[in-house]
Amino acid sequence: MELTADRITKQYKNKIAVDRMSFTLTPGVTGLLGANGAGKTTLMRLLCGILAPTSGTVTCDGMDVDTEEYRDILGYLPQEFGYYPEFTGREFLLYMSAVKGLQKRDAIRKAEELINLVGLKDVSRKKVRTYSGGMKQRLGIAQALLNDPQVLIMDEPTAGLDPQERIRFRDLIAEIGKNRIVLLSTHIVSDLEHIADKLMIMKEGRLIWEGEWHVGKGDLEAFYMSKIQDKG
Repeated sequence: MELTADRITKQYKNKIAVDRMSFTLTPGVTGLLGANGAGKTTLMRLLCGILAPTSGTVTCDGMDVDTEEYRDILGYLPQEFGYYPEFTGREFLLYMSAVKGLQKRDAIRKAEELINLVGLKDVSRKKVRTYSGGMKQRLGIAQALLNDPQVLIMDEPTAGLDPQERIRFRDLIAEIGKNRIVLLSTHIVSDLEHIADKLMIMKEGRLIWEGEWHVGKGDLEAFYMSKIQDKG
């Protein structure tokens, strides 16, 4: 499976948020790095089909990303995901399962599986409005996995997680990325150091570096800073 961006650009009036980016993502974990305002969130929305590019194309194995066929294999966790505060965590996952077209029996099974996976079993029947920030983020991760996606895109998924939760999350993503495309951005560079097979670095809407990253290769924070500084 391949997710391919071909010279995609997204322009808002006088600002170019994504500037002629081309790349191909294959199964494995790709980390997306860049300062606030670099264009990471806009790029992710383009890859999810939420935004249409000003020019260029995004396809997955020949499918346009604005099709229902592509959405069936996509999991997406935005930086701010919407939830219903009066729903319990379990009710929210069952509701999102229905939105994604899962049959009731499959939805119940998958919801319970993911509740256990992200460590929300003890609070699954409590209302989401009572959840801590980290709990809400774990619920968001669970909803992104409901349809067993082949393409998983996550924008700052470790925000609000404590160190122990981040380790649990890293282990989960490393396992998921063995046989599907995973793209995630985070400002916590060390999270990627342990799980990323490949890195993409953005600056001012441009892709300034991409390549493989091997666990244990070195200090990712220092490597990232050197690439940002190299490009002025």
